[in-house]
This record gives sequence, structure tokens and C-alpha cells, in this order.
Amino acid sequence: TTAPGWTAGNSDGLMGRLFLEYVEAETVHCCAACGTHLAAHDQIVSKAFQGRHGRAFLFASCLNVNDGPPEKRLLLTGLHIVADIYCNACDTRLGWKYLEAYEEGQKYKEGKFILEKSMILKEDDYRRREAEAA
Repeated sequence: TTAPGWTAGNSDGLMGRLFLEYVEAETVHCCAACGTHLAAHDQIVSKAFQGRHGRAFLFASCLNVNDGPPEKRLLLTGLHIVADIYCNACDTRLGWKYLEAYEEGQKYKEGKFILEKSMILKEDDYRRREAEAA
């Protein structure tokens, strides 16, 4: 099923064919490498997170990503089980998904996604950048 505000993209059902979902929202966050839709702006829970490469955003939901293997990771807020997430279209590592938090005060993160600011762009900014490069 798709989350509210999301619709499925076109697919002819052939094996090996990439199937991506598209976000229907006023502001959409995309993979900075390839422009694939990832999340609606209104899915941001917090902008006060730290990723591996600087600032990061916590999103309630995220599409068009696949998970790496689960691993225990000691983060600034304690020990968590997380899985790195990768763009379905270009395989760029975008951040991680919180699978489990050990501390009670961190449980709200479970099932949510970190997208690193350096790895995403708003769709309008991505299109502007691509037009300038052409």
C-alpha cells in the first residue's frame, strides 16, 4: 500500500523494469544524485538530526528506498538497530532507517527514516540544477 499523498508510478510489469513511486505534494524531497522522489516535505518529523556527513532530517515515511542489513550502531542518542537505506534508482546511500531503539525516550524513532541533507534536494532545486547543467 502507499502512504497518504503518494501514488504509484508507471510500470509495464516486465521483469527487471524499475518501478518507482511518485510523491504528490507541494514540496518533494528527491535523491540528489538522480532525482528519484523520496518523501513529501510534510513527512519531516525533525530537522535537528546529525548524519554521517552533517545535518540530517528525520522523516516519518520514505519511498523508493531499499534497506541494507540491520546493524547495531552507537549514535549520539544511544544504541540503536538501524539499516542503511539506498535509492532504488541509483543505489546511493541516503541515510538509515531506525529499526529499534534501546532507550525508552528514543522509541519514537522506530520505523522512521534519516535522510542526510547532503544526499537530498527539493525537487524544484534538482530540476533547476539539471537545467543549468544542460
